[in-house]
Amino acid sequence: MGAIWARVENCVKDIRRFTDFVPETALVLGSGLGGFGEKVRLAAEVAYSQIGGFPVSTVPGHKGRFIFGYVGKRPVAVMQGRVHYYEGYSMEDVVLPIRVLRALGAKELVLTNAAGGVDKDFSPGDLMLITDQIANFVPSPLIGPNEEALGARFPDMSQIYSSRLQAKAKAAAAELGMKLKEGVYLQTTGPNYETPQEIRMFQLLGAGAVGMSTACEAMAARHMGMEILGISCITNMAAGISGEPLSHQEVQETADRVADQFQKLVWRLLEA
Repeated sequence: MGAIWARVENCVKDIRRFTDFVPETALVLGSGLGGFGEKVRLAAEVAYSQIGGFPVSTVPGHKGRFIFGYVGKRPVAVMQGRVHYYEGYSMEDVVLPIRVLRALGAKELVLTNAAGGVDKDFSPGDLMLITDQIANFVPSPLIGPNEEALGARFPDMSQIYSSRLQAKAKAAAAELGMKLKEGVYLQTTGPNYETPQEIRMFQLLGAGAVGMSTACEAMAARHMGMEILGISCITNMAAGISGEPLSHQEVQETADRVADQFQKLVWRLLEA
């Protein structure tokens, strides 16, 4: 048994002290979506602090707990808050929750986040379906000795985001009369926002949105064979596009403004 898998199993054992719930789908809530967890028909909740060796978020607005319950008839595990590489955690720590969710039984993963709009056709408040990602600007979570319990040494990443789940998301948006943009998500380390020149580079690379999470989580999930969907809430235009300085307050305000719409989309998707 490898050290990473042993750590995953220890976290699972700690969670099993509180619940034997087996999720079908896991959901990571980004900024503005925290309230989604309150709508889930609750079976159990476990604070990250109750799990030995589990990383705890230091970002305002991230509650730091698992919620286990039902959206319609679908058993789900909801992460209210994630940890980020910029908080000083190792990449192994950052993706540990994803590996634990898979070990708990989740086969599908829905990743949500707040992101800056790189595509000039986007506007703050838009929702972007993630069609692909660029993760070259952060360390791979798969660096180091490979553990077969997690996945193959050289996992295929030609389709990280499930076309089936993307089709379901588009159908859910259409049913709700919502516009759902599409684009490529690019992850940076943070915590600083990007410079205008860096954003121009990202535009040349084909990125539609930029943020400080998600891509590394998707990579770890795909390594373990999970089916993944990603949705970004465009909370601000990236540096140099609007000419305005960037702030976390703006991110939170926009995320809060569109939270209800975002939650309705995710709910419709999960109950389908």
